[in-house]
Amino acid sequence: MPATLLDGNALAKTMRAEIGARAGEFERTHSRKPGLAAVLVGDNPASQRYVRSKRKACATAGLESWLHPLPHGTSQAELLDLVARLNADPAVHGILVQLPLPKQIAEEAIIRAVSPVKDVDGFGPENLGLLAAGHPRYLPCTPFGIQQLLVRNGVSLEGAHVVIVGRSNIVGKPLALILMQKAPGANATVTVCHSRSRNLADLTRQADVVVVAIGVARFLEADMIQPGAVVVDVGINEAGDGKLVGDVDFDAVKEIASAISPVPGGVGPMTITMLLHNTVDAARLQAGER
Repeated sequence: MPATLLDGNALAKTMRAEIGARAGEFERTHSRKPGLAAVLVGDNPASQRYVRSKRKACATAGLESWLHPLPHGTSQAELLDLVARLNADPAVHGILVQLPLPKQIAEEAIIRAVSPVKDVDGFGPENLGLLAAGHPRYLPCTPFGIQQLLVRNGVSLEGAHVVIVGRSNIVGKPLALILMQKAPGANATVTVCHSRSRNLADLTRQADVVVVAIGVARFLEADMIQPGAVVVDVGINEAGDGKLVGDVDFDAVKEIASAISPVPGGVGPMTITMLLHNTVDAARLQAGER
């Protein structure tokens, strides 16, 4: 029978109501809303759409948000100056610098400049280091969303073999760290693969859960998983007909898998949801509640 759909839209709606309740409690206690500042450099259409979605989600969940648009020619020094001002602003609990940045700006320098307690993306070296050490402050949003998509759909990760296809700093590496934690919703055995992995299909066929974030349209085919595996598709690619497709051959794999996430409507909504979650956590941390 066809796989169960891991519906990110439905779960995001549920979780954003929970986040909204927490945000409302914070506002009643502190007379201010948890606040997220977004910085957008340039006019990349995809980045603009993504930032709009994040600000709309903030409004729905009862968070304050501010957008700081900067021209494409903004220098690294100018961006660093803005980040420093946001770091010092007590109304701003979380800072999101939308990536990618123009070529004249070193992304690593900007990521490092964001205060670790306001790094709600979880990309900074201090927060990634805390995660690696087993004492996480904020979990990176996309991997956190993947974990929640699995756990809240009843997928047991305890002792499961999870194969992650992709080793990026945004998805693959931090997801492996999250799923290896000695914590509820984790304790998995994790294998991280990539484009240079030998006999990749042999590895994915061993998995109870396969997460694909390799950036190649319809890369994972039906013969690359074992029957009954759970498949999470993180990819977003534009097909020749203009449709958005994932890194998984959805129509074929859904006939073999026990559960699968769609594209769009799977991981994407969860990423934004976990950003809201982290912003509320950051507000509480900065207020001395955590």
